[in-house]
Amino acid sequence: MSNNENSTTTHRMIQTETAVFGGGCFWGVEELIRSLPGVLKTEVGYCGGTILNPVYEQVKTGRTGHAEVVKVDFNPHQISFEQLLEQFFRLHDPTTLNQQGNDIGTQYRSVIFFQTPEQEITAQKVKEKVQQSGKWKNPVVTEITPMASFYRAEEYHQKYLVKNPNGYTCHFWR
Repeated sequence: MSNNENSTTTHRMIQTETAVFGGGCFWGVEELIRSLPGVLKTEVGYCGGTILNPVYEQVKTGRTGHAEVVKVDFNPHQISFEQLLEQFFRLHDPTTLNQQGNDIGTQYRSVIFFQTPEQEITAQKVKEKVQQSGKWKNPVVTEITPMASFYRAEEYHQKYLVKNPNGYTCHFWR
């Protein structure tokens, strides 16, 4: 999504909204999110870094500042942004700084890239709700930050776990 696109668009005459977040390796995040009712499309990519048009070989070093993220187009009449974030917080550990499972580095950080003031408010609300739930012993470290340029990852990363059913993932519903 370019910086000048709105987060609400019409997708085949269905109102859609877009969410962008990262919770570790994008393969597992995408696989779980794409199965939710109301999710219309997912793409994995890179967001939040310092170089233009990054590629995986650069991002995986952790030196570009990009996070591995999933861009989600969803029907807000079937699943709200808040409900989507509630599921996001269920599929990863939001208390581990720059790490999910065996994946360590800033590219694996827990992050929500908001696109509207309403998304920012909702993200803060859901994060606080998760923090107050008592489910986690440690503080929730998920970043909530303005949307940056999204760079689509290479084709072999898209729906990776569909193409490679026995591929690596550290994500599961908690």
